[in-house]
Amino acid sequence: MSEIVSVREKLLEKANGLPLCPGVYIMRDGSGKVVYVGKSRKLRNRVSQYFQNGEKNRKTERMVASVRAFDYYLCDNEMEALSLENTLIKQYTPKYNIRLKDAKSYPYIKITAEEYPRMLFTRQRGADKAKYFGPYSGSGTAYALIGLVNKTLKLPTCKRSFPRDIGRERPCIYYQIGRCSGVCAGAVTAEEYRETMRNAAELLEGKNADVRRRLEAQMTAYAEEERYEAAAKCRDTLRALGAIREKQKVVASPDTEQDVVAMYSDDLCTCISVFFIRGGILHDTREMICGAEGIPEPEDMTAFLTEFYRQQAYIPPEVLIGFDLGEEDCALLSDSLSALAGRRIRIRVPEKGVKHTLCELVKKNAAEYARQYEAETGQKESILAELAHKLGLEVLPERIEAYDISNLGTEHVTAGMIVSVNGVFRKSDYRSFKIRTVEGTDDYASMRETLARRLSHLSDESGSFAQVPDLILLDGGRGHVSVVRELLEELGLAIPVFGMVKDDYHKTRALCTDTDEISIAKDRGLFTMIYKIQEEVHRYTVRCMEQAKRRTLTTSALTVIPGIGEAKAKKILLALDGLAAVKQADRAALAAIPGISARDAGAVYAYYHGEETKGEDAT
Repeated sequence: MSEIVSVREKLLEKANGLPLCPGVYIMRDGSGKVVYVGKSRKLRNRVSQYFQNGEKNRKTERMVASVRAFDYYLCDNEMEALSLENTLIKQYTPKYNIRLKDAKSYPYIKITAEEYPRMLFTRQRGADKAKYFGPYSGSGTAYALIGLVNKTLKLPTCKRSFPRDIGRERPCIYYQIGRCSGVCAGAVTAEEYRETMRNAAELLEGKNADVRRRLEAQMTAYAEEERYEAAAKCRDTLRALGAIREKQKVVASPDTEQDVVAMYSDDLCTCISVFFIRGGILHDTREMICGAEGIPEPEDMTAFLTEFYRQQAYIPPEVLIGFDLGEEDCALLSDSLSALAGRRIRIRVPEKGVKHTLCELVKKNAAEYARQYEAETGQKESILAELAHKLGLEVLPERIEAYDISNLGTEHVTAGMIVSVNGVFRKSDYRSFKIRTVEGTDDYASMRETLARRLSHLSDESGSFAQVPDLILLDGGRGHVSVVRELLEELGLAIPVFGMVKDDYHKTRALCTDTDEISIAKDRGLFTMIYKIQEEVHRYTVRCMEQAKRRTLTTSALTVIPGIGEAKAKKILLALDGLAAVKQADRAALAAIPGISARDAGAVYAYYHGEETKGEDAT
């Protein structure tokens, strides 16, 4: 304790010597690792507060207790400090900074930049010319929006490529029943289609009123030109837009465009909730949970919200904040978001009236979400504690990695790795391994190779592979445990490893070491967790093996054609999106593929159009 006091006194002395100007500070622990990055308009006052006696929240106290040194950068102004703070948080990912979950895990809707744009679901926001909308709260929300916009604007949902497929085939049933505008039939010009996609983009932004006004103007113009069918289409779309509004929750006047941000915090977690209001209706919500180590202080929120809105396709003219941000931080956040949006963004902290009531509603939503999270987390921690007790573990197994081997005869031997963190599957950390060194079907040797390759990455500076698992589970028995335990001893690693044993009905029965079995059947919560882990790793591994098999078989269907090797086969399949499209493609479409000559195109076309005898494996 005296050592900590002495460190604090030295750090306080250093902090008192800092200038009273804007800057960024970096807190480091005893190993030199960055644990926190912050900014301040007056460095001396802010940094010295950490090391002075006084009441601090749980997160701050834990952070300060770990600090052994700090660095700082002076900045010309607050905007420069905010920008540098965001950059350093991304670079170091400090333990005690609140951070957005990787946006790749959230769904987006993508409208491609083509002559005939397409609307797609994606989880990756690329650096291309496409428009991205989101991220959305879940895949269900994104798919529902896609379906709603498609139905409202009668967009094509088939896999036909335009303009290539216009007039090539008969229109599908959706055109015949009036669910599609009939691009494939030539019923819509390229200009009309692009205008429709413009309306789709604005609907995804929640700008129902703008779309409505544009459609009303179009309907009037078509009627004056006596283009009554086109006017009728606009009328039907307007009716569909009215139906959309009736289904959505109206929370403000029809012209309201705003986001409402509120926060609930206690000693266990913080939930930040955002309501996206477009055209006066609740368009979507997003909830972000921070654990105890990420409980934010007010000064953290400016950087957090700046980064949050950096990932948004659209920033509304007004953002309501349901907590005390401070007048100066509100001004800074306004300047930051205005720079991102290219127009003025107002930041308001309402203290009364309708807007204050709306902030309170969002805060209640955050509190309820936090309550559910804490209940689920508490239950899972209890199960993990029971697991640690059963297995005699010294630490709570927060990160569990499970492994399985799957094969089809002696081919396509595949290993799968799944990860559970605090009782929740983390699919972004899943990995598959194609077994390289083992001949035949030797599960023990395959499991050893898999773990050797995975554990070789523990020395990585960052990434999920750099994290040491608290527990390794194997879908197998004592033999599997024995070979992996031997490997761990060779590597000098003290990671607990157990096998998941199945009964005669292929159901989880027990956990095992290389000598003993540990029954889990009587503990329902523990049994359910282990059963889910075993089923998940088996499912994932089999899926990876089957995908490898399909890739090989699909490629081989083309490599039987004279002049087409594996490299050319992959190019053709990738360019045309599968074997079915290859079979239907003409010579020109095949020859247009980079790396495919006219001769190659002719050979593929001839093979699939009866000009040569086909092999049985080509079907």
